[in-house]
Amino acid sequence: MTMLKKLFDFYINSSIHVALSVFSLTWITLLEYDIPYDTDVLYFVFFSSITGYNFVKYFGISKFHIRLATWLKAIQVFSFFSFLMLCYYILKLNTASLLCIVGFGLVTFFYTMPFLPTRFFIENQYNLRRISGLKVYFIAFVWSGVTVFLPLINNDRSIDGDVVITSIQRFLFVIVLMLPFEIRDLQYDSLKLATIPQKIGVRWTKIIGALLLICFCFLEFFKNNVTLNYLIVLFAIALITMLFVIVSKKNQGIYYSSFFVEGLPILWLIMLLFLNYFN
Repeated sequence: MTMLKKLFDFYINSSIHVALSVFSLTWITLLEYDIPYDTDVLYFVFFSSITGYNFVKYFGISKFHIRLATWLKAIQVFSFFSFLMLCYYILKLNTASLLCIVGFGLVTFFYTMPFLPTRFFIENQYNLRRISGLKVYFIAFVWSGVTVFLPLINNDRSIDGDVVITSIQRFLFVIVLMLPFEIRDLQYDSLKLATIPQKIGVRWTKIIGALLLICFCFLEFFKNNVTLNYLIVLFAIALITMLFVIVSKKNQGIYYSSFFVEGLPILWLIMLLFLNYFN
């Protein structure tokens, strides 16, 4: 049991789970726009998510600690091989996709690395990640861009009104996914971070989350092409996500957000594949 727990913790801490979530949202985009399974873009998204998330999470630790814990060394090695796989798959993408990747890559880099004047930041950590109240929107922006625009651009799909609506929906969905994390971290975060629960309280955070999910569903009716299967799953995942947000609290279980909430995009994909298979 101890070994299984260690493996599971490695699965979470090494960002495999979050990478599967980003992978799932990318595949959902391909399914929504009736594009065949794109191995190159999906695997690139998976390995780049592992590399990017581990860089953001562990850059400071690896920089300032000479003797690293065994688990962190294992994550570093895993991240290195993920980076090599990232490099392999990026070479298989088209030029337009590469330009898109450069843009979002720069956002991720500046999100972590210090580069702006100190007056914009808190706690003497001068990167975009530490700008008051900005974190959740940066994550939602990158997720929506990578999971919506990248797979469509790589398959030469034109960016029309439906795609723009999908990107807005994805942006809203990711913001809502972040809310249980922000509620959990209330007891740890500096007040200077100005997270959503810090600014409006837990109760109003949940209300805002519910309203965003209503908008998330409502926007679907503005698209020119809507399929019944996708609509059913969209409403189902919105309801499930809303329940997770409503139930979330500061003293939540260790895996509540990091596994169950973060795994909702995976559930969304499974539900959509299941429904498509039987129709």
